[in-house]
Amino acid sequence: MFGQGLLYVLLALGLNVVVGFAGLLDLGFVAFYAIGAYVVALAASPHLFEHFAWVRACFPAGMHAPWWLLLPAGAILAAGLGCLLGAPTLRLRGDYLAVVTLAFGELIRLLLNNLGHPVNLTNGARGISQIDDPHIAGLSFGQPLDLFAGLRLAPVTLHAYLFLALVLLAVLISLRLEDSRLGRAWKALREDEMAAQAMGLNTPRLKLMAFAVGASFGGVAGCLFAGFQGYVSPESFSLQESVLIVAMVVLGGSGHVPGVVLGALLLSVLPEALRYLTGPLQAWSDGRLDAPILRQLLVAVVMVGVMLWRPRGLWPGKG
Repeated sequence: MFGQGLLYVLLALGLNVVVGFAGLLDLGFVAFYAIGAYVVALAASPHLFEHFAWVRACFPAGMHAPWWLLLPAGAILAAGLGCLLGAPTLRLRGDYLAVVTLAFGELIRLLLNNLGHPVNLTNGARGISQIDDPHIAGLSFGQPLDLFAGLRLAPVTLHAYLFLALVLLAVLISLRLEDSRLGRAWKALREDEMAAQAMGLNTPRLKLMAFAVGASFGGVAGCLFAGFQGYVSPESFSLQESVLIVAMVVLGGSGHVPGVVLGALLLSVLPEALRYLTGPLQAWSDGRLDAPILRQLLVAVVMVGVMLWRPRGLWPGKG
């Protein structure tokens, strides 16, 4: 649960660059998450080796790409996809931008779902399994690590430490971006695009950079997700995931890095914590109350209450 929460923090930090810093409403952010996951799934699993003769000819021992290469590759490809999304939306804003990005996210999911025939690139709805565990500097995150005095770290703990290290790096990058010249230009774009243009800012370039930087965070998160799960499928990257990430940014405090981290941790941990409440309620009602639906209802009530109590988020920035 903690590892999944850290992945959501990384995703929320990426979306915060687009929504919080630049003021561009993106409802298709999960597409970049999917791209990072499928980069790892294709390059670190037997799938391409089994379905393409030219891959078997080039890699007789199978494709087992190193993770020091996969992480930057996922970030770069996701950033390129972010630019691809940003280019046709430069003239759009507000609701129109939200609709286009939503359609883009669904388009990527449908492509992943249908590229299993006639050429089996993504294995369609069945997904890709047998993904290699992360290996960095000779350390395998899929095997227990024996330390001194008989101390042993389980693979789940090792993944959590890896996620935490990358989340801390993402927080540092976000804070530096917020206070940088580029971050101030994004904030000017967010407050008033016409005024920013009048002051000489290249707003199309700023939008593209926001999409690219935010998407790179999503690509890295997707790489980590694929390595942690060992399996990916299009169903993991639905519209509901995009909406959840947006809710994390807004609930925590759009544009404020600590608030976004708080919102992501709260919304990722809260549904699991409510299991301890909905189980007894279901037993008390003799099964008439469905626990998963009741849990979603309670999360929604909490979110509505928080937004009524703190309209700018739990931890908004100053000004």
